[in-house]
Amino acid sequence: MAMQGFLTEHLLEAGCDEAGRGPLAGPVMAAAVILPRNFNLPGLNDSKKLPEKHRLLLEDGIKEQALSWALAYCTAEEIDHLNILQASIRAMHRALDALSLRPELILVDGNRFRPYPFVPHQCFVKGDGRFASIAAASILAKNERDRVMRQLALEFPGYGWERNMAYPTAEHRRAVKELGLTVQHRKTFRMG
Repeated sequence: MAMQGFLTEHLLEAGCDEAGRGPLAGPVMAAAVILPRNFNLPGLNDSKKLPEKHRLLLEDGIKEQALSWALAYCTAEEIDHLNILQASIRAMHRALDALSLRPELILVDGNRFRPYPFVPHQCFVKGDGRFASIAAASILAKNERDRVMRQLALEFPGYGWERNMAYPTAEHRRAVKELGLTVQHRKTFRMG
């Protein structure tokens, strides 16, 4: 399926996506992005399909061209309190709150979302491969979460977060068994 610019012809659309639902530790990061109608950034795609070097180059183009963009997150503690789905949605709401422009329509990656006050939304499974604004949000969220995890790896050495970004790799699981859990670990997630 080819990447579309926009769903509508005239509404101010914000794309929303998150990064970090699957890891065992760290925040879930969300981004909201409003792109101009003349947006053009070759190579834009779902962040999961792009190498890091490419994502970082695209990030600059997204930030330069976007009418508005914002990042927000929920902590591991919030994830444990709310559950990962609700924390992901809350992080997306926070990113929308932080936009300098109020969107008229929200395009969300995935199939679940809680209504945002006074702005309609539509969910799209694999939306980050379909709409430019969602793809842009996926890139900003992924890049920012990776930066946060590299910083947390310095505070909590031994878990390999600078490499595994706290996903449940063999290295990370072994470190949990040997070193125990940190305050950044999601206690409600199965660690074994």
